[in-house]
Amino acid sequence: MYRIRELGGLFGLSRSTLLYYDRIGLLSPSARSARGYRLYSDADRERLASICAFREAGLSIDDIRKIFASRRDDTTEVLLRRLHALGEEIRTLQAKRRILAGMLKFRASGKDPASVDKDLFVEMLRAAGMDDTAMHRFHAAFEKRGPEAHHAFLLSLGIPEKEALLIRKWSADPYADSDHSMRRRKSGADRNNQ
Repeated sequence: MYRIRELGGLFGLSRSTLLYYDRIGLLSPSARSARGYRLYSDADRERLASICAFREAGLSIDDIRKIFASRRDDTTEVLLRRLHALGEEIRTLQAKRRILAGMLKFRASGKDPASVDKDLFVEMLRAAGMDDTAMHRFHAAFEKRGPEAHHAFLLSLGIPEKEALLIRKWSADPYADSDHSMRRRKSGADRNNQ
């Protein structure tokens, strides 16, 4: 049997973390000593090892609880959901990395404009290696995480209000088929402005 500090020490966890896990029912001690100290068994240690592995993989406490509470094998569903979320995070980070690399490449070229307009921004994205699909993902992520900031950013590029609204609508469309659908929408907007 392990006392709370011994068990925490095995995994680099604080006493307060184990008390929290006990309080929420994620990991309760198997027994108590005569003096009332929490005592953890080898099975408890294995459960904590699983909890730590799931946390290391980025699963939330709620997801871990669902895994342990499930009588069926919902583990696969939870893990697949986390894997998908990680894939999205990686794609977003890669897009940001490409943008920064493009900006650095542009600055190294000696061109340092006082402000960035739409054409320059698109040029930087292209220089960073972003295709139409990646640009859609960039705008979709921007729109999802900060719609007002996305709108303000588009306007700061000198994009007219109507076009900014079209870009935001395109960004929110999960079925947008790259730049082609944006061009169709924009040409429709241009006809409406005439």
